[in-house]
Amino acid sequence: MEFKMLNGLMIVKLSMIQTVALAIIVYYFGIAIRKRIPFLIKHSIPAPVVGGLLFASLSTFLRTQGIVGFELDSIMQNNLMIMFFTTIGMGASVLLIKHGGLPLVIFFGLACMLAVFQNAIGILLAESTGIHPLFGIIAGAVTLMGGLGTGGAFGPLFESWGLSGATTAAVAAATFGMVAGSLMGGPFGEKLIKHYRIKTPASQGVTYAMADVTFQEEETKVTGASLMSTLAFVLTAMGLGAIVSYYFTQQGATLPPYIGAMLVAALIRNIGDLSKQFSIDTNALEVISDISLGVYLTMAINGLKLWELLNLAGPLLVILIGQCVLMILFCWLCVYLIMGRDYEAMMLSVGMVGFGMGATPNALANMQVISRKYGPAPKAYLIVPLVGAFLVDFVNALIITGMSSLYR
Repeated sequence: MEFKMLNGLMIVKLSMIQTVALAIIVYYFGIAIRKRIPFLIKHSIPAPVVGGLLFASLSTFLRTQGIVGFELDSIMQNNLMIMFFTTIGMGASVLLIKHGGLPLVIFFGLACMLAVFQNAIGILLAESTGIHPLFGIIAGAVTLMGGLGTGGAFGPLFESWGLSGATTAAVAAATFGMVAGSLMGGPFGEKLIKHYRIKTPASQGVTYAMADVTFQEEETKVTGASLMSTLAFVLTAMGLGAIVSYYFTQQGATLPPYIGAMLVAALIRNIGDLSKQFSIDTNALEVISDISLGVYLTMAINGLKLWELLNLAGPLLVILIGQCVLMILFCWLCVYLIMGRDYEAMMLSVGMVGFGMGATPNALANMQVISRKYGPAPKAYLIVPLVGAFLVDFVNALIITGMSSLYR
């Protein structure tokens, strides 16, 4: 820990280990608060957001009052971000994708189309409200289709391009999206069922049981050996991915640093699946993913400069309201109509509202509410997690990079 004076303000500079330790403490503080406020659990607001925003608010107050400022080390934050996206890439199995068939391909295409539309309307509304067009992309596919993880990755990248407040805006937009995605999904599904008089499994007497889906933060039990071997695969992918990312950079491509690791991770996973010479323990992979995402996001939110959001609050809200309208129209006029105009199509639409505004858990929570009332939708429960949690992240990063490069 170091102390220094900056323009008359005492700055406390934390080391790498101290920054990580602070993030873990704040993360568990967020969990404790989350358990006591049902609204946060109902709308899938993660513990890093709860604890991190409180710390960032306190830090901002202390700095603006001239009491003390904090300077956090970001080395581990960047590495944990890459580790999280590596686990996402390692979950993209070709064998799983084959089970989805043509409907999965079509749904994936629609999700990619939605990402483009989110950026387009975001840019249009940003320009009309007088802020930089890149903020429209941040309040578009970066944080809505991409979620907090992608927002935390692209925020610093946009700031390196000179866009002050990008990371803060990303967290604000992602948090709004998670709440909106949870609130919109169920009512939207109900409206489709009533408007089109959709025949549901319940109305047709289908009563077979479907496994209940819960989204509580439960520890996955894995052995030390499986965790170690899976971590070895992840770290190998990160190491080789750094070389791939460096090659992209040398070719003049501006991509987030996790792209190379994601591609290598997907390659490793599918070599194992197809050759059957080795396998990836999905439970251990989930543990690594949860740990890396939890600590990385907490560190990212801890370091937010919330005072940079004041002048952006109004324009961002206009953009995000526009995104809500786009989501409903797209999932109604495109997803529902194209995917078959039946109960499964309705469930796919509800799922896309969830992960297109927030994250895959939001999508599954929306679908769960409908399925408990009207019956199961097995195809939708297979397709939505595959697209929302794995496939769309690859293409979304390329869409964001391509469209944002026009406004650097």
